[in-house]
Amino acid sequence: MNAAVYFEIPVTDMPRAIAFYQAVFGYAFELDTIHDCEMAFFPLEEQQGGISGALAKGSIYKPSHEGSLIYLQTDDLEATLQRATDLGAPILFPLTHNPGWGYVAEIEDSEGNRIALKQAEK
Repeated sequence: MNAAVYFEIPVTDMPRAIAFYQAVFGYAFELDTIHDCEMAFFPLEEQQGGISGALAKGSIYKPSHEGSLIYLQTDDLEATLQRATDLGAPILFPLTHNPGWGYVAEIEDSEGNRIALKQAEK
């Protein structure tokens, strides 16, 4: 079993965060409220590998560059970076090749979180 099973990305403005992640990645979100916190759940395909999570808004959620770093998969890292920067997202770590693992980069999302991006080896 993989160690990680779920993630939550802190947000302060849920509509803005949803718009950002929809524009950059094309995600569709399911909305819910859990323990008085607003949640926007990322897509989950039970038959697929990997994990899913949610954008989360509540008093305990504080966007940050510090702490855990989530890597979101993309099929075209350059195009994803372009969509993010078109929306004003700063690149925090440039597109870099890690031989045998693929390509990575980091951006700041609309809420101020450090988010990593990963593309499989070509």
